[in-house]
Amino acid sequence: MKLHRHLCASTLDIAKSVLVHHRVLDHELAAAFDQNPKWGKRDRSFVAESLFETTRWRRALSFLVDSEETNSLLTTQWLLMGYELPEWHSYNGRPADEILAHQPLLADQPRAIRQSIPDWLDQVGQTELGDLWEPQLIALNQKPSVFLRVNTLITTREKAQTWLAENNVETTTLPNHPDALALPPGKMLPKSLRLDGRIEIQDPSSQFISPLLDPKPGERIIDACSGAGGKALHLCALSNNEARIFAMDVDTKKLNALQTRAKHARATAISPKPITESTPADFENIADSLLIDSPCSGLGTLKRQPDLKWRLKPAALDRVRSIQAELLATYPRMLKPGGKLLYATCSILPSENQDQVAKFLKNRPNQYRLISQHNLLPSETGFDGFHASLLEKL
Repeated sequence: MKLHRHLCASTLDIAKSVLVHHRVLDHELAAAFDQNPKWGKRDRSFVAESLFETTRWRRALSFLVDSEETNSLLTTQWLLMGYELPEWHSYNGRPADEILAHQPLLADQPRAIRQSIPDWLDQVGQTELGDLWEPQLIALNQKPSVFLRVNTLITTREKAQTWLAENNVETTTLPNHPDALALPPGKMLPKSLRLDGRIEIQDPSSQFISPLLDPKPGERIIDACSGAGGKALHLCALSNNEARIFAMDVDTKKLNALQTRAKHARATAISPKPITESTPADFENIADSLLIDSPCSGLGTLKRQPDLKWRLKPAALDRVRSIQAELLATYPRMLKPGGKLLYATCSILPSENQDQVAKFLKNRPNQYRLISQHNLLPSETGFDGFHASLLEKL
C-alpha cells in the first residue's frame, strides 16, 4: 500500500497538536474532518487509525524507531499498518527494515514500554490493582467498537436494528444489556443517524449504571454531574418519562447540548439546572434518588481516549480525588431519608472508587447503608471500565 503526501502531512499536523501540544484527539480529528470535506471514507479511516494507534502505542513505537519525534512515531505506525515508505518521505530513527526487525524485542521491555503508558501511571496502577493492572492495560489497548443504546421512548431494540440495517448499519445484540446494540469492529455510525433520537452512542458499562437506581413513576431523581446527559436520558427512558429528572452540571454549554439531545430523544422528563454553591441547600431532602457520576481520571475509557494517558498528570489525579470527596461530602444533602445514592466513575482505580465510598461511610456512621458495589473491569467485560456503588440514606 502506498502513502499519499497530502494525507500524511495533514495527519502529522494533527499528531503534533495531540502529542506535542496535548490537545484532545477527538476534538482535533473532528475539526480536521470538518475542514476537509473532500476526504473520502478511506481517507478518513486512514487518518483516524494512524492517529489513534500512534497515540495508543506511543512508547512502544518510540522503542521500535529509537526516536520520540512525532513524524518518526507516525512513520513506524504506517510501517506496522503495511504501508511502503515513498522516496519523498523522511524521518529520524532506525531504517524501516530495522524497525520491523525490532518488533520481537518489544516483548522483553518493561511493562510501561510494552503497554505504552507513562512510568508514573504504571506505578499507580500496580500499587492500586496489583496483578489486575496488566490485564486492564491489555484490554484498554484494544481497538474500541461502537456500542449503541436504543431509546425505548421511541422504539424497540428489534425495530431499531431493522431501521439501522435499512441504513446499511449491521448490529448485534448483547446479552445482559437489554437496550444495547454493537456495531462490527472497526465500523462507525454515520453522522446522519446520530441525531435521529432512536439511538444514542453509549458503552455497555455506562448503560449498566442508570438501571441500578430502578427509577419509578413520580420519583424525583437528581443527576448531579450530568454533563451532556447520557445517563439522564437513560433514566428518562427507564421511567418512561414518568419520573422527574433534574440534570445538573456546572457547565451550562453541556446542559444546552443536553436540551438538544433531549428534544431529539423525546425525553420530556428532564429539567436542566446549572449547579451552583447554593444548589445542595436549595434542593435539600428533595431527591428520591441521587446520581453522582463523578469527575474522575477517565482511565476506564483509554480504549476510546488513548491521548488521555499522556495528558493526565499526578497533580490532576490528586485533584479529581479531592473533587470526588467534596461531592460526596456535599451533594447527598439533596437526598431524602430512605433515598438511593449512586456514586459512579469511569475509572478503574480503587482510590477513586470503593476507597472514596469507604471513607464516606466511615465519616457518617449509621447514616448510610451500602446496598451493592460493582467494579466493571475492561479485562472481564470487554467494555469500558466503570465503578458503581449504590447506597441508601437511612
